[in-house]
Order: sequence, then structure tokens, then C-alpha cells
Amino acid sequence: MRVLVTGAGGRLGRVVLPRLRDEGWAVRATSRRARTGASEEWVVVDLATGEGLTEAVAGVDAVLHLASSPNRGRRTHAVDVLGTRRLVVAAGQVGVRHLVYVSIVGVDRVPIPYYRHKLAAEQVVAAGPVPWTVLRATQFPEFLDDMLRGASRLGPVLGDPAVLAQPVDPAEVADRLVRRLAAGPLHGIEEYGGPEVLRFDAAVRAWNAARRSRRPLLPVRIPGKTGRALRSGGLVTEATPTGARTWADHLADTYGGTGAR
Repeated sequence: MRVLVTGAGGRLGRVVLPRLRDEGWAVRATSRRARTGASEEWVVVDLATGEGLTEAVAGVDAVLHLASSPNRGRRTHAVDVLGTRRLVVAAGQVGVRHLVYVSIVGVDRVPIPYYRHKLAAEQVVAAGPVPWTVLRATQFPEFLDDMLRGASRLGPVLGDPAVLAQPVDPAEVADRLVRRLAAGPLHGIEEYGGPEVLRFDAAVRAWNAARRSRRPLLPVRIPGKTGRALRSGGLVTEATPTGARTWADHLADTYGGTGAR
């Protein structure tokens, strides 16, 4: 069985490729730039233009669609929505039997532009000719870590203390994707989150402890519908099963220990 993996060079792609190989899949991986690999076939594809798509889908049984271009305005629409449509059409023309699309928990509840694009892409997948599955995952701990670094550039950590998050390890999402791929089309949406729901202020305290930092949290309430959605749990899910690796585990591995366990 051969699977095409879009966005294979990204954070999630890098961990999903070896798991697919371990499960016996022959992997064809896409990138916007030429790459080589000993264990997978790399092809150049640009979803924003469709370049390379026809050749990429030829002879594959399934597609794992990870590619995305977050928060880049027109390019996000070109890649995430129009590019997904191009991929779905091309896959349908060659008889691909299963397309798994990776999305984000909260795209239907949190009104930010990037999430609107992801939701539109989900709808493209569901309306297309290829049997499908959508897996919505919660935030990766690396994303939360990067966000906290950005929010503390001026000294204090700026943020809405009541926002809720549910970090999930990319490796666990990769494992879930491989299982979903093997299970066949769901013709529906599955959500997958981390083992715990954290308030932003609790995540900051643990982050500070792990980094041995005393940066204070400067509360900044996110206004409007977006703020209400984030504080009311728009980014979290009650779906089970969940991942097992916690925010404290990520902090310990990244910074060498934390008293927040």
C-alpha cells in the first residue's frame, strides 16, 4: 500500500513518516523543494499552483494531507482551501481510496481567519469524491512554548489567564493518524487531544518554573467573540482516547526539569 503524505517536512510530517514505514506503508512524501531520503520517495508539489500534483497522486492508495500555510493571508487560502480542492480532485481522478485530513480542534468554534480556512478545507474534503477522514488535534506543546516566548519578548508574559488549552504531543497525533489511515474512511470527524486541560496562567507558571524564570504574567483579556470562545473551551475537547504526554513532560524534556509536575 502506498500513501502520499503532503507537508511531509513539517513538524508533524517528520514524526509520522517513520511510523508509516514501521507499519509497512510505502511512502511518497511531498515538499515544495527537492529533497532526498533513503526510506521514502520525495516529490516536489506546490499546492498553491497545483504543480506536481498529477504525478504525486499517480499510483497511491491513500493520502495523508498535512500541508498547511498558517497565518499567511492569501497564501493560506491558496494552499489550505484551493490547494486542498486541487488535491481532492486529483486524488479522485486516479481512484485514491482514502484521504485523511489533519485539522484543529476548535475550527468550528473559534472565529480566527486561519481556522476559517481550515474549516473550509474540511468541507472541501467532505464534499469531494474520495472517501475521507478528518482528524482534529489540539495544540502541540511546541506551539504553546513558542507562543509564550513571543508573549514575553518585552519582559512580562502577556496573555489572557482564563484561556484554556490542551497540549497534545505530535508523536501521539502521528500514531493516531496511522491508526486512522489503517482503519479506513470514517466519513466523519474525530477529535484528539492531550491528557489535560490547562488554563493559560497555569501553563505560564509551569513554563516559568521549568525555565527558572520569574517573569510575571500580565493579564490581557482577549476581547469579543474570539476571547469568549477561547475562555469557554473552544480549543479543547472531551473526546477519548487522549494522548498521554503532558505539558510538564514537554517542559522537563525541553528545559531539564520542572517543579510543576
